[in-house]
Order: sequence, then structure tokens, then C-alpha cells
Amino acid sequence: MRKKIVAGNWKMNLDYNEGLSLFSEVINIIKDEVTGTQQAVVCSPFIHLHSLVQLAKGYDKISVGAQNAHQAESGAYTGEISAKQIKSVGAEYVILGHSERRQYFGETNKLLAKKTDTALANGLTPIFCIGETLQEREAETHFDIIKAQLVEGIFHLDEASFSKLVIAYEPVWAIGTGVTATSDQAQEIHAFIRQEIAAKYSQAVADATTILYGGSCNPKNAAELFAQADIDGGLIGGASLKSRDFADIVKVFN
Repeated sequence: MRKKIVAGNWKMNLDYNEGLSLFSEVINIIKDEVTGTQQAVVCSPFIHLHSLVQLAKGYDKISVGAQNAHQAESGAYTGEISAKQIKSVGAEYVILGHSERRQYFGETNKLLAKKTDTALANGLTPIFCIGETLQEREAETHFDIIKAQLVEGIFHLDEASFSKLVIAYEPVWAIGTGVTATSDQAQEIHAFIRQEIAAKYSQAVADATTILYGGSCNPKNAAELFAQADIDGGLIGGASLKSRDFADIVKVFN
């Protein structure tokens, strides 16, 4: 059975105290709203992780995640954070392959495959991001781009390991632009992703895989997006920085 997940991505926002205050507000608003197969996840900067995990104790439907992890288990990589370190503070999730990491830090599918392996080996659930740019969509190569990101990034995994992943589709042209893919556009890609998973593994694995939408999802469009057959929730950027907006998106599941 698929999980229904709303994951907030704070990116490089909020100082330490602002983060704790926001997370406390979110917990108080949604603590009775997240039920069944639903899960709320907040992916924060590293400085917040330990404290957010402490605040989330006692709420098994509210989890904490990191926004990145290094591919090596340990070593002389000054300024980086390992999956083991993230896991050691109690975080459960990690975002890998976000479009900003791919664009600004040159992260390739090959590198992300290594990061995925390391995250899984350390007991973290990767939220693996894939998506096309505006140029790729206009050139009508978006299906090829999505397939390559799947094949080169995560299709090396065996079925058991793959089943631990969450996938997030983020049309790069709709991130932080205020432009959102239509529900039909989003559903088309989500269905394509599930089709590719079925071809690689099985229909049962595809049906059980959680696939999130990650392009300017907000309280106004969440209901229409989440109503689509293959969209299982959202990876929320700007709206996750406002407790009421994030909570309203979570409540859409109800």
C-alpha cells in the first residue's frame, strides 16, 4: 500500500530558532490530522535536525528529513554531512537529486546512484527527485530525461531496496516560479514513472511506490493535484515555510 506523504523542503531558509518555532506550530496544527497511510515530513537544514527530531517524538506520523547527504560513508570531505550522521540524530528521510542540487552543484545521475546506495545502507528513506527543465519539455524530450534519471539513478537497485524509496517528480520549470503543471500534465508524468517502474520490476512494485509532485504545490491547487490517480502527495517548497499553508496542504488528504 502506498504512503500518502506531504514533505516540506525548507531549503536554505530559517535560522535555528525560527525553524523550531515553525515546526512547533506545524505539529500543533496537524498532530490530529495525519492518519492511516499518511505521513508528514519536514526536511530542514542540518542545524535543525536534532532538535526537530526531539520535538517530533511521540508523533509517529510526523517525521524529519535532511535535504542532502554525501555519497561516502565518512572521510575528509570538509563541510559535508554523511548519511550515518543524519541517521544518528534520528532523522528518517533525505532528499536526493533535487533540481537545485543537479543545477547548481553538478550532481549527476551516476553520483546520485551512489548517494542513494549510501542512504539506504544507513537506514534512511531517500526522496529521490527527478524532473525536466523547460527547454527539455519544449523540445519534447521530457519523457527521455525522466527515464534516464530513473534508469541511471535508481533502477540499479534490487526490488527490496527500490521498494524503500519515495520518488518526487518536480518539473524544474514550475519550481519557485509560481507556475504549476496542470493536474493533467502532472498525472501524465506520474503515470509514465509508474509504467517504467512496472516494466523494470513489476506492477505490484509500481502500485506500491509513493510518487510525490514537487512543483509549486500550494493550498489552492493541492486538492486537484492529489485527486489524480498516480499522485500520492507533494514535496512542498515555499508553502512549507508557512505553518498554516503547510497544514492546509496536509489536510487535503482528509
